[in-house]
Amino acid sequence: MRTLESIQEEINALGDVDLFGTSKEVSHLPEILEDDENIKYLTSGIVDGTTWLIVCTQKRILFIDYGFLFGVKQSEMALESVNSISYKTGLFFGSIEIWHGGAKMLIDNCQKNTVKPFVDAVNSAIKELKNTSIQPAESKSDSDDVVGKLEKLAALKEKGILTDEEFATQKAKILGNM
Repeated sequence: MRTLESIQEEINALGDVDLFGTSKEVSHLPEILEDDENIKYLTSGIVDGTTWLIVCTQKRILFIDYGFLFGVKQSEMALESVNSISYKTGLFFGSIEIWHGGAKMLIDNCQKNTVKPFVDAVNSAIKELKNTSIQPAESKSDSDDVVGKLEKLAALKEKGILTDEEFATQKAKILGNM
């Protein structure tokens, strides 16, 4: 379990973030964050009439609200389910709009200087997530493709269609493309 001190250090390293009215929510992050989860960015804003802490990690977007009567409310959105994210800024405040599935989540009254970094952090986390999930699949299919080509080449040699020299030349070409 992560400590509040380590999470505070992580938040301080992010630079200019808005935690207005969300100190109680921050104190619950050690219970909510997974051990391998890093905070990419966070801000506070109004969702459904109350102030929430909105946290972007490399896995998900967390929405945390602490109330005196009901305790902690938490909602989360997997980064894979985010269709789009956008922001608007006004004179002092901004808003963030997140589309996931067929639903829209609107976060209003965010400090103006935090909306773009939050959206950038979400987009960056989504991009990193896609890159890590795509790369292993591509490398496996590339190696499968090379093995398949070599097997076909060996079959042609066994049938006598290719000479030893032609086989060696074609094999070198296939292995050279790796």
